[in-house]
Amino acid sequence: MERFNYRKLNELEVRRQYQFKISKWIEGLDKLNDSEEINRAWENIRGDFKNSTTDSLGLHKLKHHKPWFDEECLCFLDQRKQVKMQ
Repeated sequence: MERFNYRKLNELEVRRQYQFKISKWIEGLDKLNDSEEINRAWENIRGDFKNSTTDSLGLHKLKHHKPWFDEECLCFLDQRKQVKMQ
């Protein structure tokens, strides 16, 4: 799943650039043809918005955590099972 880095909007220059791109994008919505299929139009709108946002803000990098359930946990679980069986 992709997440945009909205914290960059706290920077004035990034915010201005983003506002400019989005306003240009919104102006382009008026040029849509009524005859264009609604699903295709929606996909185009969604893609353009996503590209504008990705260009301006970038993606939020998720932290990769170490798995908490590792080999040591499995060993303790096996020991517990053995104790219960006795």
